[in-house]
Amino acid sequence: MPPTVTLELRTHKRHEVLDITAEVQDAVHASGVASGLCVVFCPHTTAAIAVNENTDPDVRTDLFHTLKRLVPKDDPAFRHAEGNSDAHTLSILAGAQQTFIVEQRKLLLGRWQAVYFIELDGPRSRQAYVKVVAG
Repeated sequence: MPPTVTLELRTHKRHEVLDITAEVQDAVHASGVASGLCVVFCPHTTAAIAVNENTDPDVRTDLFHTLKRLVPKDDPAFRHAEGNSDAHTLSILAGAQQTFIVEQRKLLLGRWQAVYFIELDGPRSRQAYVKVVAG
């Protein structure tokens, strides 16, 4: 079984979307797995992994606009002492992992799709894990 690949990521803003598609695809190709599954997992409680459009940058802007409306940072009901309850909540909503189909050593993504690491409480040094399994 191929080893788990660790992606080292650096964010520069509190809210940021990093396109990690190329790094994930490199891990898939290097695994040698022709057909199977690829799991991308985020080991952080204030970040997430997502799939969405990669063509129009306004999609990313719209994403954060909507997330901030759904879970405002200054909600008086939050009790977590670190002041980042919104980021923890948004991480749960967005999800810590995504699973992809692998065929011919490539991710099966839609034409406009990309794999994103979503920072919700940056800037920080982060990691994402990529595991490819033959199937």
